[in-house]
Amino acid sequence: MHTRARTRIPILSTLLAGALALTGLLAAGSTATAADPDLARNGGYEAGLDGWSCSASSAVVVATPVHGGNSALGATPSGQDRAQCSQLIQVEPDSSYTLSAWVQGGYVYLGASGTGTTDVSTWTPAAASWQQLSTTFRTGPATTSVTVYTHGWYGQSAYFADDLTLRGPAPGGDPDQPPTAPTGLTVVSRAATSIGLKWQPVEGATTYHLYRDGSRALSVEGTSAQIGALEPETSYTFQVSAANAAGESARSSAVTAVTTGGSPPGDGLPVHALVGYLHSSFTNGSGYVRMSDVPDSWDVINLAFGEPTSVTSGDIRFSPCPVASCPNAESPEEFKAAIRAKRAAGKKVLISIGGQNGQVRLTTTAARDAFVSSVSRIIDEYGLDGLDVDFEGHSLSLATSDDDFRNPTTPVIVNLISALRTLKAKYGAGFVLTMAPETFFVQLGHQFYGSGPWGGQDPRAGAYLPVIHALREDLTLLHVQDYNSGPIMGLDGQYHSMGGADFHIAMTDMLLAGFPVAGNSARVFPPLRPEQVAIGLPATTQAGNGHTSPAEVVKALDCLTRGAGCGSYQTHGTWPGLRGLMTWSINWDRFGHWEISRNFDSYFG
Repeated sequence: MHTRARTRIPILSTLLAGALALTGLLAAGSTATAADPDLARNGGYEAGLDGWSCSASSAVVVATPVHGGNSALGATPSGQDRAQCSQLIQVEPDSSYTLSAWVQGGYVYLGASGTGTTDVSTWTPAAASWQQLSTTFRTGPATTSVTVYTHGWYGQSAYFADDLTLRGPAPGGDPDQPPTAPTGLTVVSRAATSIGLKWQPVEGATTYHLYRDGSRALSVEGTSAQIGALEPETSYTFQVSAANAAGESARSSAVTAVTTGGSPPGDGLPVHALVGYLHSSFTNGSGYVRMSDVPDSWDVINLAFGEPTSVTSGDIRFSPCPVASCPNAESPEEFKAAIRAKRAAGKKVLISIGGQNGQVRLTTTAARDAFVSSVSRIIDEYGLDGLDVDFEGHSLSLATSDDDFRNPTTPVIVNLISALRTLKAKYGAGFVLTMAPETFFVQLGHQFYGSGPWGGQDPRAGAYLPVIHALREDLTLLHVQDYNSGPIMGLDGQYHSMGGADFHIAMTDMLLAGFPVAGNSARVFPPLRPEQVAIGLPATTQAGNGHTSPAEVVKALDCLTRGAGCGSYQTHGTWPGLRGLMTWSINWDRFGHWEISRNFDSYFG
């Protein structure tokens, strides 16, 4: 939760060399032919950067050096930015493609992700003159688009790229015929005012039309959607059709779904909730706030922090901040009485485990059992409603062979899942379970998962995903920390940076729409229900990197809940039932004159 340096995925050049060589061998079986069309748009950069999205501000079109024509791409890596330029290209499923480009300069990489099979890349450590890079891949049976890219490497000199081509079958069926009706229409989420749907892609379709009770409600380009503006506890019937320039297909078979009540059963929270961390065991420059002085705006109060006696013991301890460290702190008895009063007023009070300094690794079943018993003692002693899992740093990581988030094998992951299930079973349906991972452990999993197929990636990448997935039916709230984060690739194939509405929109859209893990379309992390998701924010600039102004927070909420003011990012639905906001922290919010809580109250009333 506290400010920390950005984390990047370190990949050893020696591992990359072997891995990329092997990638080329694996992908060389079936290749496209020269007669196939070039599907890349503006691969010669003659139209500037049209069609390309580049992570570095230094990426420009240059007049020299060029390989062909009058222009080429020039980009310079800087800091943690590899100067990647990428393009999303529509392709045919289960087809072979050849990706090529001419490059010059420092370390240069050429690759394709989201292939649905094995993502490929190739590279050269230096090219004093123009050198052609080329690799091949086959798309998966359900793959309809891939992302092709070039990039340099950390700390290396500028690179140049030109005449990039992607040759293979052009996408789509017969353009003179309407597509066939979609199949597999399924309800994937239910909320009080929205229903989430998905269906199978249709060859040749460019648009899908959603029908609610016989009337068209929404049109989208992808194969999932969120239908909003519904009434609570109401039955609706949905169908979907496929369309292209030639016309619209027949409608799919209908599915029926019933929206939930105004407040999801069991968790006892309001429809829109504000979550905050209370510095209960320590103090810092934000000052100490007594439990009894926490304003009524806060619906969930997380006591920060319970910490282990050692990293691998699993034995969690919590003690309120003593008067010697916090001069205005209440006595333990007053603290417990204030908790009872908050709960009597309908607030939820949880113990938060971990934080930046509280590394917890449940490497053994003994540590798992110690975690369950020690957390239970804290909950019972202080009369709490549940648990917040704020594992950071190196608490969670994935073993080299653990590559499927749906079936984890790493002990620290498996034991944490088991411990949380045990606590949920012990305390029953009213047990509140929340999680506060960083983007590195969740959304980064869209690109990288664990140490990767060749080893060398940071094994913590995406490591929260198996925990969230295994406990999604028991999870009350997930509030990812949209701060202290490096740039993260969204579902649009573009990198998004913290500090503005765009980052919150893109990161939240991933949680509510679902995403392929490590670009593998066969391993999709399913969407969470809107009432399970809150946006995590730092309360002030002092609380963490990535502070977002109230106006930008409102812009993000408008986009996600109403589909208004989304800017350049196109979300995969609207979610009026989005649960709310989380902030680090209540103390820092008071320090900032209650900016977060006042904004929340103003927006949600």
